[in-house]
Amino acid sequence: MLKIISNKILLTCIVFLFTLNSCGKDFFKPGDARENPPDPRERVKKNLEEGRGFRLNDAIGGARKGTNFEFASSNELWRASLDILDFMPLTSANYSGGVIITDWYSEQGNADEAIKITIRFLSNEIRSDAISVDVFYKKCVTINNCKINKQDGKLKKEITKQILTKATIYQKQKKDKNFKPYRQSTQDNERE
Repeated sequence: MLKIISNKILLTCIVFLFTLNSCGKDFFKPGDARENPPDPRERVKKNLEEGRGFRLNDAIGGARKGTNFEFASSNELWRASLDILDFMPLTSANYSGGVIITDWYSEQGNADEAIKITIRFLSNEIRSDAISVDVFYKKCVTINNCKINKQDGKLKKEITKQILTKATIYQKQKKDKNFKPYRQSTQDNERE
């Protein structure tokens, strides 16, 4: 019994050593000096422009993979959709589910006809295929006798266009607000 346990321990140690030994192959790849500038400030600038470098979030919790949930107020498509539909009462606005559903809306003088709009977010990017807009029309002969139809018409295209236009404006404002050019520190300037 003792021999079996010692063999398992020995086998585990051998597998562990081989695993550690194989980590060194591709873990460290030295850079090519011909491709990198010799000045450290230029290397830092180049790495920042290419999006390289150490990020504290990656070291602490690891990089998040899969879906990218942001705050609703920072998502331009979400904000634009709520702004475009601000005249309609909302039944559901679920950011994590990516859906906005309005309640039935009718103009004051016409209670027999109403519309309902559903917006599904398929991506956070501002593209024509990033949202799916559905417009439902309800026509009632009596209170209990109503027909509901989903239609792809002018209103659907107009709402989609307005949302994308407003989201593009929000995105540009966000970029202009957050733009900070790379500046060398005063210590770097004193060294020169």
